[in-house]
Amino acid sequence: MKVAFHTLGCKVNQYETEAMAGQFRKAGFEVVPEEERADCYVINSCTVTNIADRKTRQFIRRAKATNPDALVCVTGCYSQVEPETVWNMPEADIVTGTGNKNDLVSMVLQAMNSGERIKDVLPYDALCEYRDRGIITSMEGRVRAFIKIEEGCDRFCAYCLIPYARGRVRSRDPKEIVEEARTLISKGFREIVLTGINTALYGTEEGFKEKFGLADSDETGIEIIIHMLDKLPGDFRIRLSSLEPTVVDRDYVKRLMKYRKLTPHLHLSIQSGSDHVLRSMGRRYTAEDYLKIVKVLRDHDEGYGVTTDIIVGFPGETEDDFLDSLEMCTKAEFLKVHAFKYSRRKGTRAYDMDDQVPGPVKNQRSEKLMEKGEEVRKTFLSKEIGRTRTILVEEAEGGYLTGYTENYVRTYVKCPDGADPESLIGQFIKVVMKDLYLDGMTAEPEE
Repeated sequence: MKVAFHTLGCKVNQYETEAMAGQFRKAGFEVVPEEERADCYVINSCTVTNIADRKTRQFIRRAKATNPDALVCVTGCYSQVEPETVWNMPEADIVTGTGNKNDLVSMVLQAMNSGERIKDVLPYDALCEYRDRGIITSMEGRVRAFIKIEEGCDRFCAYCLIPYARGRVRSRDPKEIVEEARTLISKGFREIVLTGINTALYGTEEGFKEKFGLADSDETGIEIIIHMLDKLPGDFRIRLSSLEPTVVDRDYVKRLMKYRKLTPHLHLSIQSGSDHVLRSMGRRYTAEDYLKIVKVLRDHDEGYGVTTDIIVGFPGETEDDFLDSLEMCTKAEFLKVHAFKYSRRKGTRAYDMDDQVPGPVKNQRSEKLMEKGEEVRKTFLSKEIGRTRTILVEEAEGGYLTGYTENYVRTYVKCPDGADPESLIGQFIKVVMKDLYLDGMTAEPEE
C-alpha cells in the first residue's frame, strides 16, 4: 500500500509529517511523492490564515481527484478548529486533529477494513499532554533536521487561532530530545533546528522541572535543552527556529550567547512596529523592548541574522502605525521580513474589533512592506561583504555549492578545483562573503 503526504504551514507540521511517515512505514506502507497515485493521502493542515484554510480544502479535493478510490485523511490545525467543515466535504474520509495524529495509522487500517468514514477530533480540554510520536531518525533533507520540543501556546494574541488548535503548553522530555538529536547527528545531520508551536514556552508549565528531575537547575527550559545539546560530541550546530518577544527579554537572550554551537540567527516575530497596535494585538512588549533584544544580538555578532513577521492591516492600524512598522524595519535591519496581511479569524478577539482595515489598504501596505523588507535585506547583506562565515553545503549543481551561513544567509560558492561537489554536501566550509546575488550572496572559500 502506498501513502502520500501534503504538508501546509509551519516547521512543526513538517516535523510531524516526518513522524507520521515513519509510523506508516513501520506499518508496511510505502511513502510516495504526493503527485503519485496512492492508496492513502494525508493532508497535514494549517489554519493561520483564511488562505491556508482554502489551500487545505483544495488539496483535499485534488487528492481525491488523483485517485477516487484512495482514503483521504485530514489532520492538523484546520481540522482541529473546523472539524465539521472538513467532515462535510465528501472527499474527506478521515478527519482528525492535532492531538491524535499518533493514531492515524490505526484509523486508516480501520477505515480500509470497514469502508466507513471516521471523525475523531479531541476537544480543546483534552489537548493537555505531550503525546510521544517516537524518535525521528531521518528527515526529507540531507543535512538539516528539525526536532519538535514543545506543543501548545497560552499567549492568545488577539489575531491568532493557533492556541485553540494546539491546546495548552506542554513540553517534551529533555532526555528524549537529546536522544533524537544524538541519533540524527550519528546519521550525518549537521544542523539541529529546535522548533515548537511557541518554542520559547518550552519548560514554562508548572511542574516541568520536577517532572523531569531538573528541580535543582536555575536555567530556563530552553537553556536546559541547548546546554544539553551543546555538550553532545560531533561537528554540528544548533539553530533555534524562533523565540517570542512575548516570552523572552534581552536578559534572557543574553544568557543564550554562551553556547558555542548555537547559531547567530533568530526568528523573532515583532508583528508590528507600533506600540498602539501591539497593545491591541495583546503582545506583551513594546517596540523599544524589541529593539533592546536586537541590540543584545548585534552586540554579540554585528551580522546576527534576525528574521521576523509583520502583520499589516490589523484592526485599527492607522497610516502612522504602519509607518512605525516601516521604521522598525530600518532600525532592526532585518535579514528577512515576512509580510502578512491581517486575516480575520472567527473565534479570535480581533474578529469583532471595530475599524477593520479595507482590503485595498492592506494590499497597498503589504506591497510597501515587502519593498522595505527588500531594502533592509540588501543593507544587511552589504555589511556581510568581506566577513568570514561558515556555510553548511546543502546542494551542488553546475559547479557551484549552495548552503546557509550560521547567520542564515543563503550563499553560493564555486566548487574548489578538483573537488567532487557531491562529496561536499553536508560539509562545513569557511568562506569569505563577496557580493549580493539572487536571494543571498556569493562567496569564495577561505584560503
